[in-house]
Amino acid sequence: MATGFLDKENIVAGPGFNRWLVPPAALAIHLCIGMAYGFSVFWLPLSKALGIKEPIKCGPEVGFFQELFTTTCDWKIATLGWMYTLFFVFLGGSAAIWGGWLERAGPRKAGVVSAVCWCGGMVLSAIGVYTHQFWLMILGSGIVGGIGLGLGYISPVSTLIKWFPDRRGMATGMAIMGFGGGAMIGSPLAAELMKRFSGPTDVGVAGTFLVMAAVYFVFMMCGALGYRIPATGWKPAGWTPPPAAKNAMITQRHVHVSKVFGIPQFWLVWVVLCMNVSAGIGVIGMASPMLQEVFGGNLIGVAKKFGELDKPQLAAIAGVAAGFTALLSLFNIGGRFFWASLSDKLGRKMTYVIFFVLGGLLYASIPSSAGAGSKLLFVGAFCLILSMYGGGFATVPAYLADLFGTQMVGAIHGRLLTAWATAGILGPVVVNYMREYQLGLGIPREQVYNQTMYILVGMLVVGLICNLLVTPVADKWFMTDAELATEKKLAHEKASASEISASARGDSATTPAFMVALAWTAVGIPLAWGVYKTLINVGKFFN
Repeated sequence: MATGFLDKENIVAGPGFNRWLVPPAALAIHLCIGMAYGFSVFWLPLSKALGIKEPIKCGPEVGFFQELFTTTCDWKIATLGWMYTLFFVFLGGSAAIWGGWLERAGPRKAGVVSAVCWCGGMVLSAIGVYTHQFWLMILGSGIVGGIGLGLGYISPVSTLIKWFPDRRGMATGMAIMGFGGGAMIGSPLAAELMKRFSGPTDVGVAGTFLVMAAVYFVFMMCGALGYRIPATGWKPAGWTPPPAAKNAMITQRHVHVSKVFGIPQFWLVWVVLCMNVSAGIGVIGMASPMLQEVFGGNLIGVAKKFGELDKPQLAAIAGVAAGFTALLSLFNIGGRFFWASLSDKLGRKMTYVIFFVLGGLLYASIPSSAGAGSKLLFVGAFCLILSMYGGGFATVPAYLADLFGTQMVGAIHGRLLTAWATAGILGPVVVNYMREYQLGLGIPREQVYNQTMYILVGMLVVGLICNLLVTPVADKWFMTDAELATEKKLAHEKASASEISASARGDSATTPAFMVALAWTAVGIPLAWGVYKTLINVGKFFN
């Protein structure tokens, strides 16, 4: 039966299973849902879905709610941007609500539901584009797709941590690196598809949604079906857990997800993630316009300020800024793997200390480097900042596993992602309103970001203080042996290899090396293509 095939007890790996097959399964899902970051590639074409060459503007009587149903005028880009907001609101919400279910249902079932929601949402969006009904796009990609995002994002976390108890940071870093890389693959793919599907009466977005939904569905289902979980008590050959006395920050016990909202350490880590992400999201949103407004014509060898440039010159510096944005995306992705892996050596708490201290110094240096006209220092600071932004996402699952144990870390991580949803609103609001306020005071464009940088430094100081206050969780919060046994039973965990179901015994033979190589090739090729396309854009910056 299909239900049995997806059940958690039927995906327990046998003794011969190679754990290196699990990270590419996680990457297959994260590379697809990571396209959420790249949806802005659709905004401009969708803003002229009816007019094709130029938007058919709505009258002043057409407000946001009228735009949901109108078929006579084009949507504004500001309206379309609500889909992006909904992505991360529903990502955090669904991860928090269904994280506990995921721990009991298993990663395969969650991965399949994620594929159905994310890809089904894109199909609904395609229908919305075809019928010019924005409410269908909100329902499809924003709500249904957002739920798929949340489940897909946390689906591998607990599994990877259990497969790699010796390298928790590296394991989650590999998967979450994929989420950062999703737009790097999806954006150029979407641009190519829109060129093929566009015509005199069509901007090509509906067809692009359908093709990408089909491709993503295949990849995500392969990833979901590739998930395996280790038998209870499994550990890598030759590895023994470190004694509790050696590192008090890494517990060998487990906290139930239902208790975390009452634990001070959870809220301290919540603020840590929220402050790190708020500052980073603020930078991502303003990096391109900030570079253009601060350096103006100097980006193309013209000694003029931004407001003195003509249209061809503005277009030229916009191309340079696009290359700068592409460069930042590479550091965002690379930082996820680098910092998460380094946290295995430094410890999670020390890694975040580096994020906040080094990050604060870099933010504070930006007004000086901008004022001195030093593009090298300016760009270098932003690249390091974005690497730590990505590293914060990738390191926090391992931080949670250290503090609260591995039994329900996926569910706890889901609840923590509400910090991301909060930061998605807080960061851009602070940055955008501060920019408008400074412009209203008559401050020159090249200086309007200075005060914003110092506000972001303040956010990082708050994050640093909360991180330094994190201590080992008190004994009273951990499950007793009896409670843990009950939870394991509810989670359908097998106590020994002899209890593994017949469907999983096929893993008893040693996994052939070519299967591991094939799995990594399947995710490596699109990732390499995305890096190649990104490097082409990066070249615009250096040229």
